[in-house]
Amino acid sequence: MAPRPAPDSPRSSQSPAPSGSQGDLELELLGLANALYNLGTTVINDSTKERDRLGGGKQVGLRVNEVVNHLGTIDDMAQHISTMIPLQVLTEIDNSRNPMQLTRERLERAATENQFMNGKIAAIDSYRKYLDDALAQNFPELEAYFQGQADDGQPVMMAIDTNSEPVTNGTKP
Repeated sequence: MAPRPAPDSPRSSQSPAPSGSQGDLELELLGLANALYNLGTTVINDSTKERDRLGGGKQVGLRVNEVVNHLGTIDDMAQHISTMIPLQVLTEIDNSRNPMQLTRERLERAATENQFMNGKIAAIDSYRKYLDDALAQNFPELEAYFQGQADDGQPVMMAIDTNSEPVTNGTKP
């Protein structure tokens, strides 16, 4: 039976890595993760006091060299990849938080702000309709303007007669 991925793993199945340089990088990162795991288990299990083994050094040293080799390969590969990673994601990883949790929080915040803005838009539309009705009731000559705006959302152009005498508070001066 194949091992199941961790619940917080970005891959939900054992699907193949993407092709190209990003796929190669993903495989190298998986190799680094495996090398780091092996280093950790070796350090925990290594309780010997030997200085050297026949293989050319202690197991810990060999595991550290594997990790360093993976890091060097990743650094070389990074020169050919232009994918940008937000600094906050890296900060969250450094703080031992799952980046998927940050993404979920951002999506939830965006949805909340979206609902809030939709409420504001609905309130403004309702107020505009109420104001248009009140203006049309008090200024019947503007009713065609408000009706035209309500039909297609585009303002109706009204001609203003500049030759007429000004009206102040309902009386001519």
